[in-house]
Amino acid sequence: MNTIGSSRDGADDSSAEKAETPKGRWLTPGVGAVASASFFSDSGHEVTTSVLPAFLTGTLGASAAALGVIDGISEALIGVMKLIGGPLANDPARRARTAAGGYLGTAVATGAIGAAVTVWQVGALRAIAWLSRGLRSPARDALLASLTPTSAHGRAFGLERAGDNLGAVAGPLLAAGLVTWVGIRPALYLAAIPGLFAAIAIIVAARESRHRAKSGGDSSPRRLELRALRDAGMLRALVPVLLFEFGNLATTLLILRATQLLTSQHRSVATATSIAILIYAGHNVIATFASLIAGRWYDRAGPRVVFATGAAVYVIAYGAFSAGVHSAIAIAIAFAAAGAGIGLAEPTESAVIAQLLPDRLRGSGFGVLGAVQATGDVVATVVAGLLYTLISPGAAFGYAAVWMIAATIASGTFRQSANRQSRDGRA
Repeated sequence: MNTIGSSRDGADDSSAEKAETPKGRWLTPGVGAVASASFFSDSGHEVTTSVLPAFLTGTLGASAAALGVIDGISEALIGVMKLIGGPLANDPARRARTAAGGYLGTAVATGAIGAAVTVWQVGALRAIAWLSRGLRSPARDALLASLTPTSAHGRAFGLERAGDNLGAVAGPLLAAGLVTWVGIRPALYLAAIPGLFAAIAIIVAARESRHRAKSGGDSSPRRLELRALRDAGMLRALVPVLLFEFGNLATTLLILRATQLLTSQHRSVATATSIAILIYAGHNVIATFASLIAGRWYDRAGPRVVFATGAAVYVIAYGAFSAGVHSAIAIAIAFAAAGAGIGLAEPTESAVIAQLLPDRLRGSGFGVLGAVQATGDVVATVVAGLLYTLISPGAAFGYAAVWMIAATIASGTFRQSANRQSRDGRA
């Protein structure tokens, strides 16, 4: 019976297996560098994301619709570029260059937004930054998988996601401080600095990967080999992922719901918004810790229980948002549940692909995973947004909860991890 970590192409992955670190030693400088890259990069582009509304509408005099178009196009480009960047990440040498170039491109384009004098310039630079962000993701994930023993894939991806979530906490706080101290346009310029640190960190990881790489083995495909991915069991693994992403609503919708619930005769919209954003920051803190827990849990128990728990706590969160309780504590609990859900699910999705595919196909696998995630997120947010506007917020969150229930049930289709399989065999 096939399990995660074995496939028809498994024999072709001998070079990756030889490069594994000794058992018990997974947190190498390279693994730490990848997590640091995620932290710094997310901190930088979260600064831009936080400041961009004020820059567009205040400094450049654009409308809120322009902001929506720019963000919508940019998010769509990420999914496309992940699919394109997947095959580039199959080859170990090319994946290192792609990851470093992607982080550098994101940093430079993000900082250059501060020099924009027209809305179309902002849109173009934001698109370039997000193109680079999408291109680098499969390369980063394939690089991380190659640096980590199979027995520690969960912990490695949990650490990487924790870095990303922690950057989502630090970025808005940094943005608030920079705007206060130096102003909006200088804050955008300075947003490039964390991105440059991220590029340096990923170069450190790439250097470790080159030192550990072994010669030999089959050449890596330079195109998206869907048949090979299907034969390795990729389609089966993507079923619960797609169901989950169909219910994974954008956090902006959660913030909108929280703001509306917190607004009352005794609390203005501005005050309610501030409280909602503060609660959202707590959501990212919870997601950071949940990612670390997910990694260790995955390596011990496998993907099924971790992923099912992530989807199940989302059902709780959506139920609370749907109920419409006008309580800051209740809303904070709902946000915490959503943070725990995404923190548990994301590392699991990545670790499953890392253990399912041989090294020569991992770039393509992570590219397809990224495209599925982006597609599901867009569908979820668009449909839920329409239900929110045309019917009711309860209908929108109820719709998303149904998908999460389906994902909880479908998590049983995940194959056991290599770690769990070997422990069951010794029992």
